[in-house]
Amino acid sequence: MTALLLVDGHYLLHRAWYGFAARITSRDKSVDRTGVFGFTALLRKAQAQHATDYEIFVVFDAEDGSQARAGQDSTYKAQRPAPEPGLIESLALVKHALDHSGVRWIEQEGCEADDVIATLATRARDDGRAVDIMTTDKDYIQLLADPSVRLLNTGLAQDRRYTAGEHILPRYSVLAEQWPDFRALMGDPADNIAGVRGIGPKTAARLLADGRRLLNIPADELRPSWAEQWPQVLRWREVIKLDTKTDLPDNLLTAAYTGPLPRAAHVLEALDLW
Repeated sequence: MTALLLVDGHYLLHRAWYGFAARITSRDKSVDRTGVFGFTALLRKAQAQHATDYEIFVVFDAEDGSQARAGQDSTYKAQRPAPEPGLIESLALVKHALDHSGVRWIEQEGCEADDVIATLATRARDDGRAVDIMTTDKDYIQLLADPSVRLLNTGLAQDRRYTAGEHILPRYSVLAEQWPDFRALMGDPADNIAGVRGIGPKTAARLLADGRRLLNIPADELRPSWAEQWPQVLRWREVIKLDTKTDLPDNLLTAAYTGPLPRAAHVLEALDLW
């Protein structure tokens, strides 16, 4: 079966927008093309180095994607600043570039990319396909309970780019399937989840020793102030959990490998963006 590379689209766009030493502009210097050029170039490089015989599929957050989780916790992602206008304008161009390059993508109304990727990864695994997820978002660690799912971070040195389930216990002292419990206890600044005051990664791992989950931590191991926060901790865990059964159109994945991607400069030329 063809292996699958699922790409966290907003992650890759942010990396493209902020990760280049110099801005990439149109020939008359009037329009910033860093977002679309960088995205296209980074995806092509990832394919060449890691996914030459893979199906590649890109997933974007919907504009209203975080509303459901914000309904569970009003502080969810509340600290994030509004994106720069040029970054938002690049998103539509990236989608045109993907269409031109023959890469399928989705932005599912009302959904965060995390849940769409989790659902597509689950579908692919049900079909016996290996799955890599291109992202730096640690929420995906919970999917690594399946040994055929890996995370790919091409921003790291070559020998450190893949994270698999076998790496999680030595690195964090918890199992991949315990990740929502672990993060609910210690917090997640990226999503504005505060965690329990006085609980850091070592204490969280100790409370979850031997594969325990939040609901079977002995009461005598919890300080009174921690126990008071337990309803909130359980809500945070639900916010962190990925939905592997998101309602998506059928046949999004084709199981056909994606052909060699064109150079970024050629894509921009074809789309008349220079």
